[in-house]
Parts: sequence; C-alpha cells; structure tokens
Amino acid sequence: MRVLVTGHKGYIGTVLVPMLLAEGHEVFGIDSDLFEQSTFGEGIQEIPELKKDIRDIEASDLEGVDAILHLAGLSNDPLGNLNPQLTDEINHLASVRLARLAKSVGVERYIFSSSCSNYGAGGEDLLNEESDFNPVTPYGISKVRVEQAVSRLADDYFSPTFLRNATAYGVSPRLRFDLVLNNLVAWAFTTGRIYIKSDGTPWRPIVHIEDISRAFIAALHAPRAVVHNRAFNVGRNEDNYRIRELAEIVRETVPGCRIEYAPDAGPDKRCYRVDCSKILQTLPEFAPQWNARKGAAELYAAYQKVGLTLEDFEGPRYQRIAHLQQLLRSQKLDETLRWQLPVPMLAR
Repeated sequence: MRVLVTGHKGYIGTVLVPMLLAEGHEVFGIDSDLFEQSTFGEGIQEIPELKKDIRDIEASDLEGVDAILHLAGLSNDPLGNLNPQLTDEINHLASVRLARLAKSVGVERYIFSSSCSNYGAGGEDLLNEESDFNPVTPYGISKVRVEQAVSRLADDYFSPTFLRNATAYGVSPRLRFDLVLNNLVAWAFTTGRIYIKSDGTPWRPIVHIEDISRAFIAALHAPRAVVHNRAFNVGRNEDNYRIRELAEIVRETVPGCRIEYAPDAGPDKRCYRVDCSKILQTLPEFAPQWNARKGAAELYAAYQKVGLTLEDFEGPRYQRIAHLQQLLRSQKLDETLRWQLPVPMLAR
C-alpha cells in the first residue's frame, strides 16, 4: 500500500515510519520540518519526502496515494496557546482541506491523529468514544473541529478514521519533553527532583508512541467497514494514572530523586480518564507492548546515554515553544510559522 505520513519527522512520525516500512508499505512523507535542529540521539529514517507546510499541500501531491496517516500539526497545548488563530489554521482548517483534497483525487483512507484532549475537563468518569467533548485548550478544540468536519466527508469512496491518542510518552528521534512522563523522568535525571507543576491529582491516560504507531497500522490494515468513520481511544484502561502516581513510578526508577511540587501547584482542569476497550475489541492487531514503568526505564536509559542536561530539555534545543520562538526571533520563520527562505522540494 502507498502510504503518505504527514508530520513524518515529528515525535510520533519518526517512530511510525520505520514500523510501516517493516510491514512492507511504500511510505513517503510531507513535513515542514520545523524541528530539524532538535534531533535526539540517533538519526531519522530517510524516505521520499516533500519539505512542505501542511497548509500548502496541493492535490497533485496526493496522486497515487492509497492512505494518509495525518500527524502534522502544532502538537501540544503551549504551542496551541502561542497563537490560537494559527493553531486553528494549521491543526483544523489545513487538516480538513487535506481531507477534501484527498477525497477529490481518490485517496480511500484518511487516518487522523486526534487526541483524548477532546475530552478536556472530563473529571473522574471513565470516558468512551460516545462521551461528550469538553476541550479546554485551542489544541483540543482544533482536534474536535477536525473530527466533526471530516466525518461529514465520509462516503462509499472516502473512509476517515479518528485515533484519539492518550498522552504520549517514549523515546523518539524527535523527542518531546513537554509530555508528562518524559518530563518527569527528565527532571528526575537532571536535577534529582521530580518537579510537578500541578497538585498531582489530575488523571491522565498515557500510551507509548510505539503503541500509538501500532494503532495506526492496525487501523490501516483493518477491513474498511470496521473502521469507517469511527473514532477509537488509543491506549489501555490500566494506563490511566494520576500525575502523582506517575511521579512515584519515576521516583522508583531514577535512583536518588525526590518528588517536589511547584510553589504555585494547584488543580489542573485538564483531567480525564478514558476507556480504551473499543480499540482492543475491534482491532485485534492492536497489541500494546508498553506500560508506564517500562517506559520510565526506557527514558532513563536514553537520558543517561546522551548525558541529558536541564538546559537541553528546558532550553530552545528541545522545548517546542522555545525552539519556535527562537526561529521567529532569528527571522528564519515568518509570523505564519513558514520558513522565510525557499526550501527545495525533494523528489519522491
């Protein structure tokens, strides 16, 4: 199958692509590569690609594609809050436009990387795919709007699927440190403190990026009727944790560290638990391999290997929002987050 991965050079994409290739798919990517200077550890799998903003994709870029796995976008709440209008343009409007272009040229499958952030202030209840949306950030709102708009495009020839990923964690060539488990292990390793910015009570479902990738592959391989215009929470029920529970796992993983709460720590309105029964029952190929304890150990080993420092993960090299702000200050990016200088398009 000829598969396009948008955002193939991002946190999840750099892990998903090698797994797709291992399954025998022909894979190419589209990515503006905003974080080309933020590679962590070993290199990135090379595939045919276009270095292009998701907003600027043309129908001709999609010719001959069987399926699109759409990951590209501003990937977290702080980035979304940086400029809510841009977040809507990139995450929402560009994603819907991509779906319309895909449909117009006969792409049959469109698998969207959505988020459990859709549920937002979900409280203590275990939320399934039929639960109400309650997003509390521009990022979460953008994901909801894409699902609502793209679902209306579904027909006998165009089949969208929405994968609502739990909060991701795990090692990647484009590692993110703004994700809860990645961040807690980084604080523990570099400072000896597990630094918690909330009061530790909020619930957060988590899932390893390899398991997110397995979900995409399972949805791609599933019979059309099984996934057509359906949403799936991605994760496992036993991987709903309170932040303080994750902190305790990190404390037991990283020797000599202690838990510390920020002086202004308080409740976080982003609090939700999700029921992931549906994906496990519907897509038997989806077989998660990771849990929080195993993931914390993986992260700790990776940080040891590269000698991670506090400046690395809190500074502009790896912190997504600081990195973009540095590119804006240096005028490498314009105010729309496009590269100022023309970038060559690589042949597929």
